[in-house]
Amino acid sequence: MEGLGGRTTPAGERAGSTGSNHLQIEFDSSTERTELEVSDPIERSQFVLSSPDPMRIREADPDAFRFPADGAVSVRTDRLDLETVVSVCIRDGGGNMIAQAEHFADETFPRGTYSVELFAPIKLYLRVDSSLRVVSDATQTRVEFGEETDVLVGARSHHKRPAATIRTTDRPRDAMRAVSLLGSALKTTSVERSYPTLRGHPPVIERGDRFEAPDGLEPPETDVTIELPETRRHVYVAAPLAYYLGATVVPGDSPRIVTEGGFSHDLDGPDGFEASVERVLKQTFFLDCLTRTEGYYEVDLHERRTLEPRLGLDFADLYDRSIGEQLEAYLGVPYEIVESEIPDWKLTAHVAPSTSNVEVLPFVANDLAVVTTPQSKPTAGSAVQANAVAEFVRGPPEPTATPSRVEEFTRSTSTRSRDARTADAERTYVQPPETDSLEQAWLGTGIPIGASKASLQAYRNRLTREPIEGDIGITVVCNDPRMAEERDAVEAVYGSREELPFDIRTHYELTVAELRSVLAEETEFLHYIGHIDEDGFQCPDGALDVTSIETIGVDSFLLNACQSYEQGMELIERGAIAGIVTLSDVVNSGAVDIGRSLARLLNYGFPIRISLDLACRDSYIGSDYIVVGDGSFSVAQVQAMLPNMVKITKDTDQYLLEYVTYPAAEFGLGSLVSPYVPGNDRHYLSSGTIDTFRLSRGEAADFLSLENIPVLINQQLRWSDTVDLEDL
Repeated sequence: MEGLGGRTTPAGERAGSTGSNHLQIEFDSSTERTELEVSDPIERSQFVLSSPDPMRIREADPDAFRFPADGAVSVRTDRLDLETVVSVCIRDGGGNMIAQAEHFADETFPRGTYSVELFAPIKLYLRVDSSLRVVSDATQTRVEFGEETDVLVGARSHHKRPAATIRTTDRPRDAMRAVSLLGSALKTTSVERSYPTLRGHPPVIERGDRFEAPDGLEPPETDVTIELPETRRHVYVAAPLAYYLGATVVPGDSPRIVTEGGFSHDLDGPDGFEASVERVLKQTFFLDCLTRTEGYYEVDLHERRTLEPRLGLDFADLYDRSIGEQLEAYLGVPYEIVESEIPDWKLTAHVAPSTSNVEVLPFVANDLAVVTTPQSKPTAGSAVQANAVAEFVRGPPEPTATPSRVEEFTRSTSTRSRDARTADAERTYVQPPETDSLEQAWLGTGIPIGASKASLQAYRNRLTREPIEGDIGITVVCNDPRMAEERDAVEAVYGSREELPFDIRTHYELTVAELRSVLAEETEFLHYIGHIDEDGFQCPDGALDVTSIETIGVDSFLLNACQSYEQGMELIERGAIAGIVTLSDVVNSGAVDIGRSLARLLNYGFPIRISLDLACRDSYIGSDYIVVGDGSFSVAQVQAMLPNMVKITKDTDQYLLEYVTYPAAEFGLGSLVSPYVPGNDRHYLSSGTIDTFRLSRGEAADFLSLENIPVLINQQLRWSDTVDLEDL
């Protein structure tokens, strides 16, 4: 991966692509210094380029690059050292790819004009007229120039903002008109739109008393139309597919895709409408990823090499065909042939077909989510919750006492009022059907078991996130001294990454006024340890109910207290993007374990939803926690560009290493990864299990030493710095 365990090639653009976000990219440097720090104050990402000698640094024109850049400087130096190993793509003056450098590369090029792409947390470009050498080892990449020369350095943010707002009535026909405009955000209609950076954020949709769209906002010029019955259910389910295809959506008697070339594909197959749309979305996207290897990034793709003999497709011919012609070829391949190689999908969104949820469609389309409409209705009662969560409980049913935890207690207040117990019983719960997506989000009535409770407000909060000056803020609040064990554990974890600047603020036993002030301060993450009840956050002098606060400065949070769901949802309504809350009383020892695990995973850079899934794998109280808001939010940039973990089992004298990756904000579906294991020279489509590699003990130990990542052994979550292969 890029950085250490693998390598990531997350994006690609054709020459002439547009779509710069015009966001603030900062180059932290004086006119002469040895380090050039590039930062994105919205996504809170950074990357450092350094030189042995002071560099002369000046502002430069970001339009000087072949690809979109949000900012640029010129540095005079003879060498740039990168803080980690990253994939480096080298192109000649004509834009032709002439090499790609990875771990242990040593590529030398004669004097000429070169464009160099660096696949870092912030997209970086170099442009230089010089000879060139790219060298890397296991931990770092170095770019050398033949002499001291001026090097243009450009950067582009991964943050995406919609360019327009559409207003629509509650009529399904007007919703179709709005969905037809989602594809206007695509930066290309070629197969390269399967790269995440070439899928701009769709326009925002708002409800109104008449349909309105900005002048000039038009669907992309494709030859694809989707015909649908005039129901909200059909429109909502088809929205991500319409966005990706750049299709126009119109009323029709039955759901189908039609093209100008006369091709027609039924969207109401044997398994029903929703399953048919899911298959078309996944199959089209996946085969686009294979076809694009004929284009600007010619990589040896594992999935293409595996499937090509059975597909009967001419990728070279398909590359320049229209979307309609590509669809006709793609959908002629039986889905069963490609199904096993399609990456694990990022998200299934269960979207109730209510009038208000039309405003959610741009956000689920942006994630290329599989959209389903709920079939079951929420049911009231804590007994229903207990039955539902029983299927999700992993590990022993009761906590196991340990010598260090003599006094066991729950994180509830000593008594709960009759009104509170009644309110708990009247909560409504729902259990969405299981899917094969990595994440599930519920956008409807009720509290989901096994899925995130998503909300339109959370998506909006993320969209309007503003740049923050200073270091990444982590706020730890411990309002009960009996819970100091968790406080001490997480304090040691947060900010332990030397390459990222963290500002850790720890507070103890805050009063109501003090906690109100802390919640108003800007911070990326709040880790709350203490008590919450029907009155709010418990403080020494009373309770703070979040409903009494208008706005907060917290981006994300963990409320590691009993019954924290309602207060967490109120934080979302007042400005937060995502959080983790509890549905019932939690035992202190289990809460400490989950709090410690979550701190490590979030500090590493895992998204909130994936962090909770991993932290709860071997916890007996894991089913008491759920995510609220946008579960794809990450507190910090991922340490290795793409969140990853491994599962290890021993087979005689060798080790089977199953390599697993997860989508992140910067590197969504369509990113590439090349695991750094002996003998592997292929790229894989990221998301889910990439492959299983057979390694010797020495090779497995070398891999685990590259980076400290989560490791699953015998269903227990460990970290690679604590794994002894002799114990397997």
